[in-house]
Amino acid sequence: MKLLRSTILAAAILSAVVLFPACKAKKAVVAQAPAPVAEPAKPAPVETPKPTPPMAETPAPAPAPPNYSFSNIQFEFNSGILKTDSYPVLDKAVSEMKKDLSVKFILNGNSSAEGSDAHNMELSVERATAVKLYLTNSGISSDNLTVKGWGESKPVADNKTEEGRVLNRRVEIKKQ
Repeated sequence: MKLLRSTILAAAILSAVVLFPACKAKKAVVAQAPAPVAEPAKPAPVETPKPTPPMAETPAPAPAPPNYSFSNIQFEFNSGILKTDSYPVLDKAVSEMKKDLSVKFILNGNSSAEGSDAHNMELSVERATAVKLYLTNSGISSDNLTVKGWGESKPVADNKTEEGRVLNRRVEIKKQ
């Protein structure tokens, strides 16, 4: 078996040595420059009729002003983790914010009424910071974003029901 392997290996090396110069010779023939082609005679210039003045064009409509109304940026319970439903809203916010990079925004973090006031204030700042991080990672300058935590002091719904508490766990983006 070893004899067969060494014989095959020797045959492969020998054939490579023999065929290698043949490949070079073919490449040299292919690499020759083609013969120059004579240029055809240029035709006489044809007079073109003068264009008629265009009809009065209607001006293009002005681009729509940016829409800075961003809502429904929601968070998980007792957490600064964004809900997946919030990503399309944040992507829309990024596209609108990029229309005018000089506009400054305030990110108002809020929480529901569960837990202590100190914990809710800390949680609301954490939520606003999470939105700021998302926006800056998407290309918005952090210099244009201010974080503010409101805790449970600005509810938009009743904190006595779970549906209301879910709505209060939010960040609002406002133009300064």
